[in-house]
Amino acid sequence: MRTSRTAVARVAIASMAILALAACSSAEGSTASTAPDPSLIRESTLTVCTSYPYEPFEFEQDGEVVGFDIDLVSEVADELGVDVSYVNEDFEDIESGKLLNANFCDLGVAAVSIDGDRARVVDFSSPYFNAAQVMVVQKGSGINSLTDLAGGNVAVQAGTTGETYAEDHAPTNTQVVKYKNVEDVDSALSGGTVDAGIYDNNIVKGAIERHPNFQVVAEFDTGEQYGMAVKKDGNVDLLRVVNQVLADLQESGRYEEIYEKWFGKVKDNS
Repeated sequence: MRTSRTAVARVAIASMAILALAACSSAEGSTASTAPDPSLIRESTLTVCTSYPYEPFEFEQDGEVVGFDIDLVSEVADELGVDVSYVNEDFEDIESGKLLNANFCDLGVAAVSIDGDRARVVDFSSPYFNAAQVMVVQKGSGINSLTDLAGGNVAVQAGTTGETYAEDHAPTNTQVVKYKNVEDVDSALSGGTVDAGIYDNNIVKGAIERHPNFQVVAEFDTGEQYGMAVKKDGNVDLLRVVNQVLADLQESGRYEEIYEKWFGKVKDNS
């Protein structure tokens, strides 16, 4: 399968080249001569709302929160000179801005795709990763496309772009069934409760490893990019630090090191 890591990863890393410019423009009203001074809800601690398990972006391993997103957040915390406290919350409560705008956390990091609706309720960093959506079925199901789901049902994680894509593109008589997290989508598909599941292509490898009877039958190029989020119109200085860290990681080659740690080395097929 040519679904998850290679082609999209090349685009993801290539897209980071824009970060140096984006770092200057994302924080509206900031000035280059003034050093950012982010206000945090807890002194000397960056409180981060995330939503796991979402391997390899954020998940628990041996009692610790780890993953690609987590390593990026650690770089931000190091730049700020503070500790990190992770709060595991429902994805919908992060992407909707509910937790950030209530000052429950400083930063939302959960493989959140940037889109217009979300940008109206939170402020996003520069994009740091590209993604697409894939459809997964059980082997031998005979389902090969969204069209084949007519009269059936498809599982999605609630609040995600996978949910949006399914609702916009599945046949009108297809039921879109929403679940709290990816593991629940796995369970519904493996148990036969649903006919298919929609996943981000960057995490589908884990689902297939957990369930060898799963297979990807379609990929949808949705043009998604992940961003880190802060409260709306409320933490420009923190965004400035995040954007600068992301740009510095790309320039130094550290971003590629972190990427390879979680996704493997990007192949050059040119």
